[in-house]
Amino acid sequence: MKRTHFITRQGWQALDQELKFLWKTERPRVTQVVTWAAQLGDRSENADYKENKRLLRSIDRRVRYLMKRLDETEIVDYHPQQEGRVYFGAYVALEKEDESMLYCRIVGTDEIDLKQNFISVVSPLAQALLGKEEGDEVLVDVPEGQKIYYIVNIQYTPFDDA
Repeated sequence: MKRTHFITRQGWQALDQELKFLWKTERPRVTQVVTWAAQLGDRSENADYKENKRLLRSIDRRVRYLMKRLDETEIVDYHPQQEGRVYFGAYVALEKEDESMLYCRIVGTDEIDLKQNFISVVSPLAQALLGKEEGDEVLVDVPEGQKIYYIVNIQYTPFDDA
C-alpha cells in the first residue's frame, strides 16, 4: 500500500532540487574521482578510492530515497478557504504564558527545520493548533505537563519580523 506524505510546494521543490543536484552534478563528479582512483592500482590501500566509493553509495541511497519520497508526496497548496484558521502550511504567531512570542510554520515531516521553527504537522503543538482561529487559547500536552499558547496571528506567507 502506497503511503502519502503531505508537503508544501516549497518543500517539494527543495527535495526535487536536491535530487537533481545529486543526480546531475554530485554523482558524476564522485564517479569521475572513483574511476580515477581505481586506475591507481591496489584498491585495498587506496584511501581516495575507498572514501569516494563510500560517498557514491551514500549518494545512491539518498537518490533512491528522494525518488521514492517525491513519488509518495502530495503537495498541499494554500486555499483561500483556509484564511483565518490554522491549517497545513500556516505561519502562526503564538504568545506564551510569559508573554514572549513563538513563531512557527506547520509543515510535513520532510520539511522540519528547527532553526526556522518549521514544525511537523504531527507534532503535539501542530495538532493542537489545527483548525483554530486567531484569539483562541491552545492547550498543549508536553512532557513537563501542559502549556498554554494564545494565537496572535495566522498567515500563509512568512512573517516579516519573525
